[in-house]
Amino acid sequence: PARTVVTGPLAPYAQGWRAELAARGFARHSVLAHAQLMAHLSGWMMSAGHDVGSLTDEVIGGYLDARRAAGYRARAGGRALDPLLGYLRGLGVVSQPVAVPATPAEALLAEFCGYLAGERGLAAVTAGRYARFARVLIAGLGITSEADLAAVTAADIAAFTVSQASRRNPADMQGLVTAVRSLLGFLHVTGRVTARLDAAVPAAPGRRATSLPRGIAPGQAAALLASCDRDSAAGRRDYAILTLLIRMGLRAGEVTGLALDDIDWRTGELTVRGKADDHARLPMPADVGEAIGERARHRPGR
Repeated sequence: PARTVVTGPLAPYAQGWRAELAARGFARHSVLAHAQLMAHLSGWMMSAGHDVGSLTDEVIGGYLDARRAAGYRARAGGRALDPLLGYLRGLGVVSQPVAVPATPAEALLAEFCGYLAGERGLAAVTAGRYARFARVLIAGLGITSEADLAAVTAADIAAFTVSQASRRNPADMQGLVTAVRSLLGFLHVTGRVTARLDAAVPAAPGRRATSLPRGIAPGQAAALLASCDRDSAAGRRDYAILTLLIRMGLRAGEVTGLALDDIDWRTGELTVRGKADDHARLPMPADVGEAIGERARHRPGR
């Protein structure tokens, strides 16, 4: 790489660029390729009468067009010069690119991601996945403005969802349906659409029945409950947990998060807390209440 001679306006920065690439851990052949690209760009700038401060997006585009016209295939795309331009911008010799204003659709998706993270408590990676599916909906319906959003109908949403089902596997389709419903709920909450269009999203096609887990038989459930030693603290605890799982169909995490304050003994209701601080009040069967009450009366420390 040191034998690659750079002439023209970028020559003063050639040695530092090579050292920067080496410091970043680039292999010798990669350093050579980037050095050659720098030499080619600098020579073109010199012949075209450009100095280093004139490396605007328009000039860079002109150089890449000339490089492709000269028959170069390697490093002739728009991202080929990104590392070198980043280095020169860090030195302050090339101006930062002018920020392109976000389109209304991009601004909407950014606000949607903020809503998912701030209001729904979703992780960044999950919010990003929802946004990718939401972008598919926005592009598919040709939405470019707030007026387009207001004109969307339930029929549009249903037709879009059906069209996607033919090109996606069940798991991917389930993710799209969930994200689209979430986006439509967000649009309603923020007043961009007046109707609850999320109800118009058809259910995603399920997996094949052969892949569904089988539930246990009633006799097995009864035997499982009977196996708990209800004369011991551990047995009463296990019996209460299993009763909640079997009789109310709760998830393990929902049972783990239950507290006595979540039970309204007067109305016979139970507050179940789900993801992102979501919660629901459910009627509590009598045998569930008896199992929890027995556990509470005899819990250790009372």
